[in-house]
Amino acid sequence: MSDQKTIKVTLIKSLIGTKAPHRACVRGLGLRRINHTVEVLDTPANRGMITKVAYLVKCEA
Repeated sequence: MSDQKTIKVTLIKSLIGTKAPHRACVRGLGLRRINHTVEVLDTPANRGMITKVAYLVKCEA
């Protein structure tokens, strides 16, 4: 897995008041609480989820 690229994703805003599909995307990325950071594989599916909830997360390559 070390040869595959990853993206660091951090939840920076609360999920309270957001749409259910957006909450599902955040959960699908593996984020649980504010300031929680995870590394996800750089795949089109993950990029799509990150784009959908870009206003809630911060990304680093």
